[in-house]
Amino acid sequence: MDAQVPPGRVVVVIDVIRAFTTAAVAFERGAAEIACAPSVQAGRELRRRLPDRLLVGESHGLRPADYDLGNSPFEMSTAPVAGRRLIQATSNGTVGLARCRGPVALLAASARNVGATARWITAHHAGVPWTILRTGRTTEDRACAGHLAALLGGSAPDRADLVAGVRAGAAEHAGRYARKPASEQVDLSRDLSFCCDVDRSDFAMTGEVRDDHVVLTAVA
Repeated sequence: MDAQVPPGRVVVVIDVIRAFTTAAVAFERGAAEIACAPSVQAGRELRRRLPDRLLVGESHGLRPADYDLGNSPFEMSTAPVAGRRLIQATSNGTVGLARCRGPVALLAASARNVGATARWITAHHAGVPWTILRTGRTTEDRACAGHLAALLGGSAPDRADLVAGVRAGAAEHAGRYARKPASEQVDLSRDLSFCCDVDRSDFAMTGEVRDDHVVLTAVA
């Protein structure tokens, strides 16, 4: 993960495969808000305080046994989440949000809502310095960060390049999982089309920093 983020800036946290693609699909399906916890255990503790919430997430890519849904946009695409409040805990994306204290604005992004994210920042915080935090070291987050930076700089980057970056990143993840025992492998094949669907979501996802978590909402 990138270095600690200084306060006083607009901060965009990127996780393409799969946290913020899953979050975007949840909002597309009508979820009211997503409370992002910094760990799987923190997600459990948050659910104990808020028992009406659906618990979504992963540990080492796999859904914990006591979670309602995994960190999968494919799974989320058919989940009954309209009007529901969710709790999400993942290995990278939600951890990245937790590291951002004192931002002017905090946003979560993936390829699915990168254009809407750039438009929201330009409309609401033009002239404010920004930082893009990549939560992963694989190609998809790097490609999405570059695409967003280009949009914020006034350029028109090629979506095909971003899609290629997401596919390359998925191959890197698949190669890593292939070296694990069968019980620890993660099949990303059903999620990939969701992760590659650039600008499908027409909203940004802004975060409100709470004491022990960040609450995401979808904003036009």
